Amino acid sequence: MRKLLFACLMLVAASPVCLAEIRTSAVFGDSMVLQREKPIHVWGWTTPDRGVEVSLAGNAVTVKSDADGRFDAKLPALQAGGPHTMKISSNGETLTYDDVLIGEVWVCSGQSNMQWAVDQANDADLESLSANYPNLRLISVPRVGTQEPQQSFEGRWESCTPETVKQFSAVGYFFGRQLHQTLDVPIGLIDNAWGGSAAEAWVNRDVLKSSGNFDELLERWRETESTYDYEQELAKYNKQLAAWKESGKGRRPSAPRNPLVGQHRPANLYNGVLYPIIGYTIRGVVWYQGESNAGRAYQYRDLFPTMIQNWRDEWGQDEFSFYWVQLADYLKEPSEPGNSAWAELREAQTMTMSKLPNTGEAVILNLGEASDIHPKNKQDVGKRLARWALAKDYGYEIPYRSPTYKSMSIKDGKIVLEFDHVGGGLDTFDVSTPLGFTIAGEDQKFVAADAKITGKTTIEVSSDAVSDPVAVRYAWADNPVCNVQSKEGLPMTPFRTDDWKGITADVKR
Repeated sequence: MRKLLFACLMLVAASPVCLAEIRTSAVFGDSMVLQREKPIHVWGWTTPDRGVEVSLAGNAVTVKSDADGRFDAKLPALQAGGPHTMKISSNGETLTYDDVLIGEVWVCSGQSNMQWAVDQANDADLESLSANYPNLRLISVPRVGTQEPQQSFEGRWESCTPETVKQFSAVGYFFGRQLHQTLDVPIGLIDNAWGGSAAEAWVNRDVLKSSGNFDELLERWRETESTYDYEQELAKYNKQLAAWKESGKGRRPSAPRNPLVGQHRPANLYNGVLYPIIGYTIRGVVWYQGESNAGRAYQYRDLFPTMIQNWRDEWGQDEFSFYWVQLADYLKEPSEPGNSAWAELREAQTMTMSKLPNTGEAVILNLGEASDIHPKNKQDVGKRLARWALAKDYGYEIPYRSPTYKSMSIKDGKIVLEFDHVGGGLDTFDVSTPLGFTIAGEDQKFVAADAKITGKTTIEVSSDAVSDPVAVRYAWADNPVCNVQSKEGLPMTPFRTDDWKGITADVKR
């Protein structure tokens, strides 16, 4: 329980001394997990220009609050363990947090497929029944969309139990559970995902402005911000609702959603659900988002790495790990080769790995559902993210990266493809013939291709309909029929060898 101990101060001068209660963001609290092996950043607010002592596990540092009363302290790095007590003292007042563990801390962020709870995933009843992990701690940030940076939020850390896990992020939980079971250290998971959110809502607006790459997008929002009247729209809705109730005919009118406080407006989520935790010492972030930006996939090539870099810059913690889930297969399977906004978004996600260090992509092209944008198999999604963390952050020699396109050569009317990250070698699922390849000549008209694995890292692709091929695509559809994987079962990363203009190339708003 949070405890505030007040000392009574007597009059020192002619006027009374006004004390300000010590406070912190709610990301600090009883039962929290703090990151091991890194200096621990602690911040909060108290009386301006006062000394503040922060102590934990036998270590204490003293800092001074600034003119606004904010203080920032860094405690020495600690090894995994606990429980400990953290005390923050200033001006005769002490704020105490109990049951503090030291371990691994990850932020779980994105849109609805990250927000999707354990009780909505496969085997929800069994997963909940077995979720007894006292040293796996969970905290969720409520969904607040605003242009004003929020210092804190309504939330608290809780141990993972069959009850507390039900409404927590399924992908986040399955990721964290795998780390907990493998590393045998406390794990802290911070969930701040918001369903339907657009990537631009997660970025500091000044960063979007200064980039110069998002002027059309920002202009569209400036128009909305200057003209939208929620109260007016609500009044219209109430009249329509009253008329519908009186007539009893037709469909019930839909209530208006205020875009100004929603999850699409640039910087709304940066301010509302990210800002209160920025600076909390972490190991990294796992991210599942992109559906809401698929119609602007080319823009996402810049937007996504801009967002990641913005987070890293403002966190002040070097280049922490950032791993994301590539979009799953979704919608109808194609009858013929064609263009796909979802394929272009997946391509933009993959490109980000070459633009920023300490990033990684979990390919889940075999885990989606054609009729449900929220596939229920979140267990394997969490495991594929955990492979990245266990291999890259914790040094386990395990397969973690899907096969990726490396190069191509043309010989005798066939294209030979070379791949990286194949693990034990290229393989197929279900049937022995590689599926999902298309091929085109200079006319840029793709047709279904024949393919065969010709070596550990190579696949040969051809078609009798294309005598002089110049380009190959793989899994280039919303819901492609494809089956190539590594022998360890990690599906091949979708790709194309061409750079022909895509259908989202000119969409910027």
